[in-house]
Amino acid sequence: MSLILVGISTYTLYSKKKMTVDPKLKEISGIEFDKYNRLWAINDGGNEAKLYRLNEDGSIAKEVLITNAKNIDWEDMTQNKFGHFFLGDFGNNEQDRKWLTIYKIENPIDIKADTAEAEIIKFTYPEMDGKPVAPHERNYDLEAFVALGRHLYLFTKNRTKPFNGITNVYKVGDHAANFNAELVGSFQTCTTLEKLCWITSAALSPDRKKLILLDSTSIWLFENFDGDKFFSGDVSRIDLGIVTQKEAVTFYDDNTIVFTDEEFAGIGGNTYTIKLDKAKKKVVKKKAIPKPETNESPTSVSPKNQEPDILQPPSTQSLIVETISCVVVNTAIWLNQLWKQEF
Repeated sequence: MSLILVGISTYTLYSKKKMTVDPKLKEISGIEFDKYNRLWAINDGGNEAKLYRLNEDGSIAKEVLITNAKNIDWEDMTQNKFGHFFLGDFGNNEQDRKWLTIYKIENPIDIKADTAEAEIIKFTYPEMDGKPVAPHERNYDLEAFVALGRHLYLFTKNRTKPFNGITNVYKVGDHAANFNAELVGSFQTCTTLEKLCWITSAALSPDRKKLILLDSTSIWLFENFDGDKFFSGDVSRIDLGIVTQKEAVTFYDDNTIVFTDEEFAGIGGNTYTIKLDKAKKKVVKKKAIPKPETNESPTSVSPKNQEPDILQPPSTQSLIVETISCVVVNTAIWLNQLWKQEF
């Protein structure tokens, strides 16, 4: 039975594989397509402050150095409707970075040289007062963001102890300035096995009608939301099979998702594609249909009929299935090393 689960889980991921990326991008943490539909990528913190354009075989076609940037902890990349790229230097594993940085550059097709200079966006969390963050409040790490309108929306990577599975959504402006990040919403993935449901990347479809959040086992799909209330509509989950260090996701078009995983212990280091119209989706929540107006007093509305701000975690049964799948797939030493690693 275990071997069957291993085979199914492995096939679920590797049937979506498109290419293996150059080893120079073994810590790939963000991807975007330029206006010519060519794929660009960035590396995680500690690497050079560079963008890399990939060929269709995964090799590197071009490198662009951002001359006024540092790669302290680059964690995601996104773009707005005008094609500007945003590079998020906002990883905050220890919750000790007071000011975080986003670099804004022109669309790479307009960068003719091998260097570029960025517009610098700075932001901080008003809730951080300079004191050490208490374990139950450790929700100021970031690895995911998207651009909508004239704002950037930031999705936290939850590190609370005990883990509560909530990713908070903050927004800041999309231009050079110092911002206080504004909390605008929350979403709960799960309450156990945090490394399975940490949010590590995000993307909006080109038509701005779909939002996706990535974790190491799945893609969360949000549709039919109102404005920037991303969690107000329909929510579905797409299973991605075996656990790998999935760190970057984007849309190629309104129906095609591309995501990547980092190489670790000889596993991963690939790009994968999903067609939404063919993907198997598990419905998590349907958008509430407004009830017809009545003459009843507002005080007669029962709290039970109100939509909660935070979605309920997956069922115990689904968590058990996920747990079993991870145990049987990530065996022996590889599982032990992966589980201890700080993503």
